[in-house]
Amino acid sequence: MSEATSELELPPELAQELEAIYTAMANGYDTVATAIGLTCDNCPDNCCDSYFLHYTYSEWAYLRQGLKELDPTSLEAIRRRAQEYVEASRSALAEGRRPQIMCPLNEAGRCRLYRHRLIICRSHGVPATLTSPNGSRQRFPGCFRCQEMVQERYPKTEMAPAMERTELFRRLVLVEQRLLGAGRPHYAKIRLTIADMIVQGPPKQHS
Repeated sequence: MSEATSELELPPELAQELEAIYTAMANGYDTVATAIGLTCDNCPDNCCDSYFLHYTYSEWAYLRQGLKELDPTSLEAIRRRAQEYVEASRSALAEGRRPQIMCPLNEAGRCRLYRHRLIICRSHGVPATLTSPNGSRQRFPGCFRCQEMVQERYPKTEMAPAMERTELFRRLVLVEQRLLGAGRPHYAKIRLTIADMIVQGPPKQHS
């Protein structure tokens, strides 16, 4: 007998916790950006063409909530761009190149689902640190503009302030665990772009 599936929806209390995580990340981001002097004003680049992969069903479900708020015409246009993105990124990866394609949610330089953008999108830009469960510690340098400013202002890059991501990612993991519950073993690990999430439709709940 095949396993029944339905759309995996994010309960209100988990959506609120996810939004609280995003708010905390925004506050940490702003603190570090202000200290370094980083802004996006007049930046020649757009980070929405970065190849970001996302790993949680909870954020996929949260993105789905935002998509449901769009009018049918806008949603269809986004789905079309998402399909084009998926095809172009597969071609680039097959050629050994890292894709650099504009996110299907970007319109005229703005994210159509800004309130529903995912945690990697929100954290990109400033230096950040993350401690893995095995105790190893990583430091991320930030976007190219941030790296240039750090090189100009600090004798060593590690002297620049950095946003600590560890606790925020730990909270995100807890949201994921609560969402999937006892059915977690039935869910495959995911590594998806936003375009993949849009093309594949809603995440599926196993029962």
